Amino acid sequence: MKKFFKILAGVLFAALLLMTFWFLWQKTRPVKVVYAIVEPKVDTLRQYVVATGKVQPRDEVLIKPQISGIISAVYKEAGQTVKQGEVLATVKVVPEMGQLSSAESRVTVAELNLSQTRREFERTEQLHGRGVVSDEEFEQGRTALRRAEEELQNAKESYEIVRDGISSRYKELSNTQIRSTITGMILDVPIKVGNSVIQSNTFNDGTTIASVADMSNMLFQGNIDETDVGKLREGMPVKLTIGALQNVELDATLEYVSPKATEASGVILFEVKAAVKIPDGVFVRAGYSANASVVIESREGVLTLPEGCVEFEGDKSYVQVLTSPEESDEQTFERREVKIGLSDGINIEITEGVTAGEKIRGARTEQK
Repeated sequence: MKKFFKILAGVLFAALLLMTFWFLWQKTRPVKVVYAIVEPKVDTLRQYVVATGKVQPRDEVLIKPQISGIISAVYKEAGQTVKQGEVLATVKVVPEMGQLSSAESRVTVAELNLSQTRREFERTEQLHGRGVVSDEEFEQGRTALRRAEEELQNAKESYEIVRDGISSRYKELSNTQIRSTITGMILDVPIKVGNSVIQSNTFNDGTTIASVADMSNMLFQGNIDETDVGKLREGMPVKLTIGALQNVELDATLEYVSPKATEASGVILFEVKAAVKIPDGVFVRAGYSANASVVIESREGVLTLPEGCVEFEGDKSYVQVLTSPEESDEQTFERREVKIGLSDGINIEITEGVTAGEKIRGARTEQK
């Protein structure tokens, strides 16, 4: 039994020794590096400048009341479309008691004045019929009657305005009915029935009843870094990608580049705007975040290589051209100077030094 264990220990020791020698031999073997082989191809290169921002309606109007009061009814909600002049809500006027009392008193006085003037005119009319009163005095009496009637009408209208916010004679022009000033879609209705609202005046912006915008006329608003702003000019084509709309790319036209910069977190940015073309069947909501890619340079039908194949040394560029057969176990390369052109960050234009069909060293694929 002891002899068996001795033999087993000897075998294990020999196996461990052999494995150690094999491992050390493997470590001392030279490493064989294998590279991917690529060929130059004819392609189209485009260089972009990217701006981040959001898509907003070009014209968004805040509807505000022309009278203070309490919302008595709301007829529309966000997402609905409205036409210009359509009623959005109704405001109930809460009269100030001092003004209401004064207006009511004015109506009473006007009624008393009219009653007295009418009696005087009736007497004057009877005397004029008998020839006792001259025509001039008769006309003066009739004018006084008409003036008293007009004063009563004005007093009643003033009372109605204080009490209801509008007179019965101009009910079609009632400012208690809040109407949309444009045709478009309602984006937000921040008020509810029972809310108090303040009229828009020179001292106050007023309470917003609703915001309405034309959703067919959209505008991209974004910011671009100062290093790229010099490459932009108005009229450039823009491609918009919106994160909320998968596989949808919108066309736009650059129409504004801010002449003044803004600073955000130590970065100098310039505002840009682009008119967005909304295709049929696509609904773009206000405030969607978007990226705008502006094509600043384009080359078609040029010879290109992946940018990783090019080695840069000072102001010169080089590639490694395969000199051994492609099926050979040993890869050999010749370093050759090339001239480069436009780059899109992935591929780069080769203007001189390489022709189509040549084999160029690419990225390292494996080691042996």
